[in-house]
Amino acid sequence: MALFSSLTPVFIAIICVLIGVILKKTRGEKGKGEPKSRLVSRPWVDEDLKDGTDHHLEEEEADEEWQGLDENVAHVPFSVERYSEAEMIKRSQTFYELLNKRRSVRFLSDEPVPREVIDNVIRTAGTSPSGAHTEPWTFVVVQDPYLKHKIREIVEEEEEINYKKRMGDRWVNDLKRLRTNWIKEYLDTAPYLILIFKQVYGRLPNGKKRTHYYNEISVSIACGILLAALQNAGLYTVTSTPLNCGPQLRVLLQRPANEKLLLLLPVGYPKEDATVPALTRKPLESIMVVM
Repeated sequence: MALFSSLTPVFIAIICVLIGVILKKTRGEKGKGEPKSRLVSRPWVDEDLKDGTDHHLEEEEADEEWQGLDENVAHVPFSVERYSEAEMIKRSQTFYELLNKRRSVRFLSDEPVPREVIDNVIRTAGTSPSGAHTEPWTFVVVQDPYLKHKIREIVEEEEEINYKKRMGDRWVNDLKRLRTNWIKEYLDTAPYLILIFKQVYGRLPNGKKRTHYYNEISVSIACGILLAALQNAGLYTVTSTPLNCGPQLRVLLQRPANEKLLLLLPVGYPKEDATVPALTRKPLESIMVVM
């Protein structure tokens, strides 16, 4: 009896080992029958470019009394000029033809552009709708040659790393046909650089944070209106999302921590010898579904 008692722990240990071996073998055989999952290369995304609409206020701030827009904001009559059906069709066709000429141009001239034009296109972008009318955008216009060159240095340094290490082969290969790389000469030559920052939250007069609803979507809509306004004025640009440059550019341009860089637009006239890729756009039936 004493011998049996002393051997019991040994038997238990042996049984546990056998069970472990059996389970390991079973899992191994199961794994052999399943195809190995391929590692998918995921495009690297900048923190600044992530959607900021999920920003939550601190609990103590969320409990504060709302200090936003006046609850009793006045509503005024709204009247507009209404066009005939024929005029609507004509205007919509003309506007389409204008915007269909828009191209991303990477060869920009240093020819001066009237500052008033830049003021007007940004005013136009500021007409964009926004969540709860928070207008969560800041348009930083850079015309100083020194600042433009510093921006170019920051962007090119990070873009070279992006192309060689962060973006992945698939992304880089997709860009090859467009003949793009990390060299951004247009950041020096364009008479203006417009950097669009999204305000992920605002500040109340008492210093408390104020929620900016749908800030990512709101600023993106404003960017679209800005592109249309530039095309309407006869100016050209290339949409640039300077990955991993946001924090450095924010410091360079002395922007507050609540602002995140969303887009960088070099703005000007195309060079006389400028070229663009021979691309086509999807036909209407490929982008519209009528239910």
